[in-house]
Amino acid sequence: MASLKYISQKSLLGSLSKSFGQLRNLSSLEPAFNQFRTSSHCNKRHSFSTTSVKSLASVSDKAVDPPLLAERQHDETDVVIVGGGPSGLSAAIKIKQLANAEGKEVRVVVLDKGAEIGAHILSGCVFEPRALDELIPDWKERGAPLNQPVLKDDLRLLFKKSSIPLPHPPMFNNKKNFIVSLSNVVKWLGEQAEEVGVEIYPGFAASEVIYNEDGSVRGIATNDMGLDKNFKPKDNFERGMEFHAKVTLFAEGCHGSLTKTLIRKFNLRDGKQPQTYGIGVKEVWEVDPSKHVQGLVLHTMGWPLDYRTYGGAFLYTMENNIMATGFVVGLDYQNPYLHPYKEFQRWKHHPSIKKFFEGAKCISYGARAIVEGGYQSIPKLVFPGGALIGDTAGFLNVPKIKGTHTAMKSGILAGEAAYNAIISSEQSSTNPITLTSYEKSFQESWLWKELYTIRNIRPSFNGSLGMWGGIAYTGVESLFLKGRVPWTFKHHADYAALKPASECKPIEYPKPDGKISFDLLENLSRSGTDHTENQPVHLRVRDPKLPVERNLKIFGGPEQRFCPAGVYEFVDDEAKPGQKRLQINYQNCVHCKTCDIKDVSQNIDWVTPEGGNGPRYVLT
Repeated sequence: MASLKYISQKSLLGSLSKSFGQLRNLSSLEPAFNQFRTSSHCNKRHSFSTTSVKSLASVSDKAVDPPLLAERQHDETDVVIVGGGPSGLSAAIKIKQLANAEGKEVRVVVLDKGAEIGAHILSGCVFEPRALDELIPDWKERGAPLNQPVLKDDLRLLFKKSSIPLPHPPMFNNKKNFIVSLSNVVKWLGEQAEEVGVEIYPGFAASEVIYNEDGSVRGIATNDMGLDKNFKPKDNFERGMEFHAKVTLFAEGCHGSLTKTLIRKFNLRDGKQPQTYGIGVKEVWEVDPSKHVQGLVLHTMGWPLDYRTYGGAFLYTMENNIMATGFVVGLDYQNPYLHPYKEFQRWKHHPSIKKFFEGAKCISYGARAIVEGGYQSIPKLVFPGGALIGDTAGFLNVPKIKGTHTAMKSGILAGEAAYNAIISSEQSSTNPITLTSYEKSFQESWLWKELYTIRNIRPSFNGSLGMWGGIAYTGVESLFLKGRVPWTFKHHADYAALKPASECKPIEYPKPDGKISFDLLENLSRSGTDHTENQPVHLRVRDPKLPVERNLKIFGGPEQRFCPAGVYEFVDDEAKPGQKRLQINYQNCVHCKTCDIKDVSQNIDWVTPEGGNGPRYVLT
């Protein structure tokens, strides 16, 4: 549908029926200028270590071009949702369903940074339809792309040359589930949202939270388009837009950039455990029809990871001779020499795995970070003017290896709360709206019970016995305890787990064969990743000295290994012979945000690049 494709901010402005105020003259724009200088676009603590990019401090100290002083035009709506993934679209659909049923006018706008809905969506994905059944009961009649039911489950423990089957815990049972391309499912959800009256604008990257004078969330602003690397307007410059709303729902996905700022401002993590993450790397393959085993769900643990490193692999076979496969490594790993992408490539050559890839063709590649903290790491969900939904809050069920149904349920609950609050506010002057009923309904839902029951399984792998202790505890927990224990295990910050390189052994990885395993940049070409040239780098290094002086010298430069897109590399510093500098190849970025999470110095901030940039995933 037309509105699910990229639309420029200028085109949207032309199409909006609302009239906007005339721009003020430049002499009246000192507040806007000051806001620009102190915003995330122009913060003096940010600087870049690439030779082609000047520090933001030097840019902000120079005269700012008049176009950057122009007041942003704004649009008023009832609900604005940041992110067109499963949770954001579920919330939008639920609000409009309720409004339409009661004949109410509630305007809902969904913004997504991808060039089209689904372009940035990547998941396993074995899909549990529980939440979809609630949201759209007739999804089958509506043509939802859930075509391949799971026909066989297989869980195996790998050793270097062999493997053994493991008994299936109850949560691993995939009966009545489906193997899907989540990007295709999300595209379909976008169509359903449009049908009920949701306005969807892909290509709009929300870059800033807008606040009212009382500190409540007023909405968001999209980033300026058409800036060069020095933050100077180019010929195609377009000022960002503001979207003001009664309720703003943040559905940014894992480790959202705006969510980070909200967590700090409203202390949403007070009394909560740190969030913990994994990095997931995925490929999609076309398989020889004679070798295709349709409906198989295979999970593996063990080799090539050691027993102290949490992670595993998956292989799912879909309809049309398509196979999805991937590898997940917990980002609390200790050895800085570990390279998650290369572990995946090595895994494919295991004797019990290699047969699936022989004669097949890799057609798509991608990567994303995933939330693994579960119940104890979910922050406070609401704040004046808005709420967190989906992966940005951390609803993934790690033992199930599923997060779509939980994300959708959170969107449904938030959508119900938002609709009721907006309708109630029409009869009162309550301002701002705080969705207290969302937090309450979450605690009373099957979503809360599901996450509470399995809360101790992921951290059980962090003990001295590592994988062996985790497997043992998972068996006891899933068969007997079922969450009915008085204790809740704790998490630790992922970046703090990394050990100095001197305490670890380098890992030798085999060279890719170009048939089953691939060079990283070759695979990256299958992700459709593209970023406009000569734009501000969206990977902000706060202190340019730390990458070399601390990360490289002490930890061996782990950023050049944990990134699944080859963004970071240490190269010879032409200005300082005999020394190194960190080069940031931002064009390669697949928006996984692993660098923001795992950087041992917590010195990198991932912010949104121009809307429509990034990967264009296919069948992921």
